[in-house]
Amino acid sequence: MLTVILKRLLIAIPSLIGVVIVTFLLTRALPGDPAAYFAGPAATKEAIQEVRVKLGLDKSLPRQFMRYVADLAKGDLGQSLTTGQPVVTEIRNRLPASAELTLLGLIVSVAIAIPLGIFAAVKPNSWIDHTCRVMTTAGVSLPVFFTGLILVYVFYYLLGWAPAPLGRLDIFFSPPPPVTGFYLIDSAVAGNVETFRAALNQLFLPAVTLGIFSLAPIARMTRASMLAVLASDFVRTARASGLTPFTVVVTYAFRNAMLPVVTTLGMVFSFLLGANVLVEKVFAWPGIGSYAVEALIASDFAPVQGFVLTMAIMYVLLNLAIDVLYGVIDPRVRLEG
Repeated sequence: MLTVILKRLLIAIPSLIGVVIVTFLLTRALPGDPAAYFAGPAATKEAIQEVRVKLGLDKSLPRQFMRYVADLAKGDLGQSLTTGQPVVTEIRNRLPASAELTLLGLIVSVAIAIPLGIFAAVKPNSWIDHTCRVMTTAGVSLPVFFTGLILVYVFYYLLGWAPAPLGRLDIFFSPPPPVTGFYLIDSAVAGNVETFRAALNQLFLPAVTLGIFSLAPIARMTRASMLAVLASDFVRTARASGLTPFTVVVTYAFRNAMLPVVTTLGMVFSFLLGANVLVEKVFAWPGIGSYAVEALIASDFAPVQGFVLTMAIMYVLLNLAIDVLYGVIDPRVRLEG
């Protein structure tokens, strides 16, 4: 297993190198002059040139790229010009917020989509099946930022059930002692019930927004995969043997239908990493998505490059986890292939 993991990581190295090159070139092709932005609107040409020299933007692209690669080799992603902090520190502080939101959104989606897809496949053309179709169509049709704004308008503005969408915690609460960076886990470890409840309240609407966005592909794939498996010979044999419907559906059918669902979960998780950018802006969530957007507006290269590289590494690790999970679900799947 260790050999297979190392082999997968080696295969991913060329992809990461390509991400570094493309990200570097694209950030340099963005409109706007970072030196003029940070020098200020009243700066003279001489002052702008001094800032450009200080930032190293007066050098040629190959020299800038070699300097960037040399810093990467030392684990240095540069320094944010807007915050004045190292990009590594900013990403390390903000990544738990984005990860907690994404994982909870995926959990909400899986908790609804997989049972819904199973019931829709077991009882085709029933009201459950029609409900599944309506929900998946709505999830695909609604943009994620629009869903978030609607939820804020209804549950915060009209009903007053949800707290103000202003970050991870209400202003009256202090963050729990950092252990994992996940406020729910850290507050539970500290035994702080009030902080746990406050963090969960703040997480509810953005997590539901992501859950609605990712519900459609998971439910559709679960339904389609279950329909194919339920029509197979071994399922008919299991039913003829007198096994209970629950045993046939869960033990036999769903286990054999899981591989396409797991593949879809991996794709959905990668989609959620991108959708996080919009959701974080809607809910003022202090994650790496909003950090990258603010840096992009300011033509701050280092945070954008660090964000893209972090997303690429997470995507590689996600694919590796899916490959390992394949072998756990179905021993017939050979990871070496």
